[in-house]
Amino acid sequence: MTSSTHERDGNHPLVGVIGGVGPLATVYFLDKVVRLTAAERDQDHVDLVVFNHATIPDRTAYILGSSSENPGPVMASDARRLERFGVSFLVIPCNTAAHFTDEIVAATRVPILSIVDETVAEAHARRPGVRVVGLLATSGTGASGVYQKSLADRGIACLLPDEGDQATVSRIIYEQVKSGQPVDIEAFRAVVAGLLARGAELVLLGCTELSVVAEDEGLLGDPLFVDSLDVLARRTIERAGGQVRG
Repeated sequence: MTSSTHERDGNHPLVGVIGGVGPLATVYFLDKVVRLTAAERDQDHVDLVVFNHATIPDRTAYILGSSSENPGPVMASDARRLERFGVSFLVIPCNTAAHFTDEIVAATRVPILSIVDETVAEAHARRPGVRVVGLLATSGTGASGVYQKSLADRGIACLLPDEGDQATVSRIIYEQVKSGQPVDIEAFRAVVAGLLARGAELVLLGCTELSVVAEDEGLLGDPLFVDSLDVLARRTIERAGGQVRG
């Protein structure tokens, strides 16, 4: 690695992370950023300010109308706090939070690196002719339509699990990963099989708790899956002026 690479042309962007949504997914995101950065010394790594704000109100509960606690203003306030640190851009390692992007954008001049748009772009780049993808995500993300819109902009159809399979996905997210319990990987694979049987060519892991499952179960090497947390980590490194480890 040359000295010019070490210096990143004299530019050291500071990344602001609105984390805690959820806490374990944030830890996995930070671990990925470190491990995926091509670095020979500390100074080659990405500079980040992390606000691990675990008490942000539940995003899915608000979107589905089962809670009146709006997480949007809370995340907007977090964005302003990170802006005062001088961050160059923001990342939120949570897909359901994308529903509140406009509210966050309106509160600060700092741009947001979209986990949704970057994941969809990765799916398109990985398989340029893809026409149908399956989405595994929270019920809130599915109801918000953020992935459906981003995929439609590229001419890609989005398949969601049926009601029973979505209940399984929700159980894995909330009762297993978020609760620190073992994951029923066979139930997860059965949901994936259902999407494939309906015509999905790729499966987007559009919940960062499912990214935890993918990491722990060794699914990232399977070209079937496009993992949103892995994509966000890679794009964060690149936007911050670093190099992704090959």
